[in-house]
Amino acid sequence: MLKASDIEPALISCKGIKQTLVKFSILSILLCTTAPGFAQQHKQLYATDKAVIVAGQNLFQKRCASCHNFKQQGIGPDLSGVTAKRSAQWLTRFIHSPQDLAKTGDKEAVALFAKYKVPMPSNPDLDSNEMKGLLAYLNTHANVAVKPGKDSTALAFGAPLADPIPPKIQQSNLSLSLVEVMTAPASSDKIPVARINQMAVVPGLPERVFIQDLRGKLYEIRDNVMNPVMDLRELLPAFINAPGHGSGFGSYAFHPDFLNNGLFYTTHTEKKDTVSADFYYHDSIRVALQWIISEWKIDSPASGRFTGQRRELLRINMPSEIHGVQQIAFNSHATIDSADYGLLYVGVGDGGSAENGYAYLCNSNRQIRSSVLRIDPAGRNSKNHKYGIPAINPYANDDDSSTLGEVFARGFRNPNRIHWTHDGKMLISDIGLNNIEELNIGIAGADYGWPAREGTFLLNYKGRMNVVYKLPLKKSVYTNPVVQYDHDEGNAISAGFVYDGPVKALQDKYVFGDIVRGRVFYVNNADLIPGRQAVIKEFKLVFDGAASDFLSVTKNSKADMRFGIGAGKALYIYTKTDGKIWLVKDCVQAQ
Repeated sequence: MLKASDIEPALISCKGIKQTLVKFSILSILLCTTAPGFAQQHKQLYATDKAVIVAGQNLFQKRCASCHNFKQQGIGPDLSGVTAKRSAQWLTRFIHSPQDLAKTGDKEAVALFAKYKVPMPSNPDLDSNEMKGLLAYLNTHANVAVKPGKDSTALAFGAPLADPIPPKIQQSNLSLSLVEVMTAPASSDKIPVARINQMAVVPGLPERVFIQDLRGKLYEIRDNVMNPVMDLRELLPAFINAPGHGSGFGSYAFHPDFLNNGLFYTTHTEKKDTVSADFYYHDSIRVALQWIISEWKIDSPASGRFTGQRRELLRINMPSEIHGVQQIAFNSHATIDSADYGLLYVGVGDGGSAENGYAYLCNSNRQIRSSVLRIDPAGRNSKNHKYGIPAINPYANDDDSSTLGEVFARGFRNPNRIHWTHDGKMLISDIGLNNIEELNIGIAGADYGWPAREGTFLLNYKGRMNVVYKLPLKKSVYTNPVVQYDHDEGNAISAGFVYDGPVKALQDKYVFGDIVRGRVFYVNNADLIPGRQAVIKEFKLVFDGAASDFLSVTKNSKADMRFGIGAGKALYIYTKTDGKIWLVKDCVQAQ
């Protein structure tokens, strides 16, 4: 009998979905036993009609491919051989509603939830024909040999680390007092009810506060009311925001002189082949969607409704729905006479390249993916003549035509947030795969290691990526993070800010947390030093006077938590799960 302990962790935190969920996945079922004679009987249970299988394949690409493949374990488990492991009836029930199956006491479903804490999302909308097609497609991989217990490509790496970072995050004596100030308009009747994501203020007019919902709307917050000022669904006919996984209205940025020039920048997703991409790859590899960066010339920057002309800057093909263009930003400390003024920083994830077996799409400065770019929207010396490549960029004048002059720094799986501290440090958070979450100090030309590294650990991107290894003693070409934690503590870093607002006890602390588990952490800004890892501590949380935590408050097994800075440098914490926005009112020593 196969035991759970004999199998490597099958359900790793899904991040890009994982921004989100730790997925149990259609095939956490590798943890299950095979009934006698089942392997001989299962072939009769699945359709073999080509049209049915193709329909199932299309559904798999839409619902499952961002976390699963049939080659290796990535964000989710390797699905090869799944229909030979569990019955069609069990698979159907699990896919429809893993939580309901767990409530019946099903041992496998209960064990999975107990181990990974967050269930796979339910799919109750799949009708019998869709389920028939999906299972038929999975069954086309029924006879793929299950990988052996050892990864032959990992022999040179040594023993994998069972617990990469043994010391646990300690709770501090500080308690955050949170006050609920508003609830975002629901953009769905299903969780997450509001995909509120990035809060920002207008340069030179910080009392104007904005927040966007990834499903398409930009809101201005006035008197704790969210007023819609822009809807990309209306303005961009090809706009898509599903599946989730960070897709949709990804990010936005105001030009530092927005009040005078009206220049506003957005990122969003469209279906594949909508328009030929500026950054593409061989057509034998799937294109899941395209990420687009746009410049808008807003007619009236002071108005409560943004209208104007749009100009596309660049378009990128991605092989899966995860890890797209999650953040764009201008250096908030760049003065008008500095070389960095007006240059747009763009965080581009790997698009799931590495875990889907296409590491060469993201593993060098010859590729746009896995990079933070720095471009000049006012320039025109790029290949497509729609933006400029600044001469100060590290590869702009390296006399190598194969490198990309747009790249500022590289080696990120999902550079989810970019932030400049009040003392001038550039911070780049990076959501990891199966083991490590990290925060980096941005340095021009630096390589942070992905997909060869995860945090300060080796990763075997040519083999199994669910484990990490100890670094060799020799000097590395990669730049280490300044903050990191492993998946004993959380599943996806929710980047925050070095606080310089009105709450005295929070001054000069970098406040951040974990997207999935809703824990809120801090490190001291003075400890953010290249070459070191700062010590993380956890806040206690008080919600409207009652001690609690975000999982309890959201009444969900995933908090989906984010941080924002509003008027008066106030700090906010908000959750996509329920759309609630909380003001950090105070920070006191806990009793």
